Amino acid sequence: MEQCLFCKIVDGKIPAEIVYRDDSVVAFKDINPQAPVHVLVIPVKHVAKLTDPAASDGKMLSQIFATIARLAGELGLEKGFRVVANCGDEAGQTVHHIHFHVLGKRRLNWPPG
Repeated sequence: MEQCLFCKIVDGKIPAEIVYRDDSVVAFKDINPQAPVHVLVIPVKHVAKLTDPAASDGKMLSQIFATIARLAGELGLEKGFRVVANCGDEAGQTVHHIHFHVLGKRRLNWPPG
């Protein structure tokens, strides 16, 4: 199977502005930012959508959320931020590799849709 866009970023085949990386998580700036801070946080392991992780992926998912918390502090998001994850085509998932959008540094309205 051909690698997805985010797998290619993880492997360094496609450039991205990486803001954090460890053995299980990569975070990089979105190329089409919707807020002054817009970072994508993804697992290194390819998992297509939010409904696909196995029970054994719990540590990886925990690391993703720890990374989001860490980045919120490092990126100056003390006043608040939003985390968005789309699951499936109808929800707007365009890259089928789970990813979490971290948005901040502007007022984010509700409902978002």
